[in-house]
Amino acid sequence: MQRLSLTRPDDWHLHLRDGAVLHDAVPHSARQFARAAIMPNLQPPVTTVADALGYRARILAALPAGLAFEPLMVLYLTDGTAVEEIRRAAEEPRVLGWKLYPAGATTHSAAGVRDLARLYPVLAAMERHGVPLLVHGEVADPGVDIFDREKVFVDRHLSPMVAHFPELRIVLEHVTTREGVQFVWDSGPRIAATLTAHHLLYNRNALLAGGVRPHFYCLPVLKREHHRQALLEAATSGNPKFFLGTDSAPHPRRQKESAVGCAGCYTAPAALELYAAAFEAAGALDRLEAFASFHGADFYGLPRNRERIVMERRPWSVPERLPFGDQEAIPLLAGQTLEWRCAGMA
Repeated sequence: MQRLSLTRPDDWHLHLRDGAVLHDAVPHSARQFARAAIMPNLQPPVTTVADALGYRARILAALPAGLAFEPLMVLYLTDGTAVEEIRRAAEEPRVLGWKLYPAGATTHSAAGVRDLARLYPVLAAMERHGVPLLVHGEVADPGVDIFDREKVFVDRHLSPMVAHFPELRIVLEHVTTREGVQFVWDSGPRIAATLTAHHLLYNRNALLAGGVRPHFYCLPVLKREHHRQALLEAATSGNPKFFLGTDSAPHPRRQKESAVGCAGCYTAPAALELYAAAFEAAGALDRLEAFASFHGADFYGLPRNRERIVMERRPWSVPERLPFGDQEAIPLLAGQTLEWRCAGMA
């Protein structure tokens, strides 16, 4: 196959940061994706509908002329989130849902939830108003090995939550383990998961073998090969509970390549091309469109996009570095060759 035409896809998990860097980050996603779920872990976090709409306006101001792109805003749950704010979010069509960050689990999660049991009245309001919950599914318990944090979260927190709130729509974001995949697979239709391209393509050897490679460092961290295989099987299965979410997360180069490097893989500059590589390696290019363009929209109850995007087999090199405000950012696979290239709208 030399050419692939897809319904224009959506990115259901995207970090764009804020401020001047929006002008560098937004175009990479907008050239491929029609919509994106915008993560709220800024400093300070996006905790109210007013915050979210202000952030959305800044994103749209950074959108280059001629590109159509819809930011779908996600709000940040805290121990102090008010039930009334859940209602406001439910009434605002530009808000997609709420994000649960366990405090200390990932980048800018210090303001996240420390006691999930105390959050139950808020979750009950979300269930009542039909507002989706997007979950960073890891415990931040220092006694739990970093490679086991997702499994422990599923067992300790997510399973009871699903049982307690059977009508609540929940997305296990950037699922990384066989156990996480199996939980989603076995749960009802209100439970879904996003999958990143980097977790589909790489295991933890990419991060650690032959030296520490900071641009492969993300949270949840890359796992063993049998977990990667489980993710790939889920993505290419055709099961509508699994869909695309890049978790693209840019950082300035000097913050990634430092003694305490930031978590996040910057995949937006080659996002759809990376997914195409993963699906082709699995012999499943014919299933990429449903995964990238249909499953997420259907789960969130949104119309499928009508535009189409064309991909061509045309080898190209991922840029070595990219502007990022007054600094630079390094995309994943910088300087390496990818076989597929987005050629624009059909």
